Amino acid sequence: MTQSAPVGQGSSNLRRVLAPLALAQFICSFAGSNMNVMITDISEDLDTTVQGVQIAITIFLLVMAALMIPGGKLTDRYGRKRCFIVGLVIYGIGALMSALSPGLGVLIIGNSILEGIGTALLIPPVYILTTLLFTEMTSRARAFGVISALGGIGAAAGPLIGGLITSAISWRAAFIFQAVIIAVIVLLSRNITDPLPPDPSRSFDTSGAVLSALGLVLVVMGILAADTNLWLMLILILAGALVLALFFRSIRAKERAGKEPLLSTSLFRNRTSNLGMVTQNTQWVMLLGTSFVVSAYLQVVQGHNAIETGVIFTAATLGLLVSSLAAERLAKRWPQRTLILAGFILTIAGIAVLLFFVRGSSTPWAFAPGLLLIGLGLGAMLTPSVNVVQSSFPESQQGEISGLSRSVSNLGSSLGTAIAGTILVAGITATPGRAYALAMAALAVIGLVGLVAAVMLPSEIRAATAQDLPQRES
Repeated sequence: MTQSAPVGQGSSNLRRVLAPLALAQFICSFAGSNMNVMITDISEDLDTTVQGVQIAITIFLLVMAALMIPGGKLTDRYGRKRCFIVGLVIYGIGALMSALSPGLGVLIIGNSILEGIGTALLIPPVYILTTLLFTEMTSRARAFGVISALGGIGAAAGPLIGGLITSAISWRAAFIFQAVIIAVIVLLSRNITDPLPPDPSRSFDTSGAVLSALGLVLVVMGILAADTNLWLMLILILAGALVLALFFRSIRAKERAGKEPLLSTSLFRNRTSNLGMVTQNTQWVMLLGTSFVVSAYLQVVQGHNAIETGVIFTAATLGLLVSSLAAERLAKRWPQRTLILAGFILTIAGIAVLLFFVRGSSTPWAFAPGLLLIGLGLGAMLTPSVNVVQSSFPESQQGEISGLSRSVSNLGSSLGTAIAGTILVAGITATPGRAYALAMAALAVIGLVGLVAAVMLPSEIRAATAQDLPQRES
């Protein structure tokens, strides 16, 4: 494959290529968190409950996670730019439908289903194109830094921007905002050139796609059922685990038969990548879990409106922005493993502050110090975690690993909202203080899992090449 000449010709070319990709990650991350400050407005307008809004948010994140692996695989067959554009169009249609929704059902179809499908199609090309176009380690790290920073800022600033729009106009206008950004991205995407031609002859593992998606859906729906029926929760989670086991059995059978499965089992034989994906998953569990829990607590328990809730999250946005802007300089001075470790320590400390210093406080500003620490921690480690995973595989496997990596991250987003949100919603009316404490404690425990994975990462990470492929599959 030709080296990254288009990118290397000048900073203007770099900006033209990177702008639509980074904006796409921003708007998808924004969509995952901006509804958190609209909980009261949406539930009143559509005559639903906090749990109804939580379900809509979680389904959106879950659809992304469930379809991200198939979405990454489709890029090989139909082309990365084509999948990117189709995903943007589907997302835009879903945003407009959400803006006009008369009830929760239509909102779920537009936001949760269509926007989720669109995101699953457009996000894998973002990371595949970045990896293919930026072949030099430093430039690739810089590009991932921009994309990851905008993704993190989109998630952290979602409550603020959503709160401003909701208070000034309506929660429906927030979806119009998304549609406008999507239209801008489509226009900017004219500058993108796919470095590899599509291969229509590539097979697509339909049964594998169905099994992987169904397994993830059952597991997360089981978690959502925890506050209403423990037996149903256990049945759904066990069923999901069984379906996922059948999925892994099917891909091994296809490989033995010489067929191309949805995922290569070699992706799971790379210890560094596996640990990196654990850190990715737990990062997004903490970010989206904290966003939902704090937003719901501020609105439902303390009675703050959308703009007041959103303003509090400027602390997290500021922290994320500061550490993200410093990411390139930090990467030159410190190994990626060190940055990920430091990020987890800061984030867990932020959750501890939220857990111990805001209970019983009547002022929303008591949340600011903890959110600031969380933003600083996540901004420090989002980019290194992505780079660790993507750089662990050569170009020939970028479609697969990008889909898997994004699926793992978005599964973390849906699990964060599902786990912490379910714990909070279960007791938010009867014992709000206790429910809040339990939800934040659960996020802290999950953060410790990510910290352990970061400790186990190798101290030095190098980019994989085609010569590494036989060793990784042996």
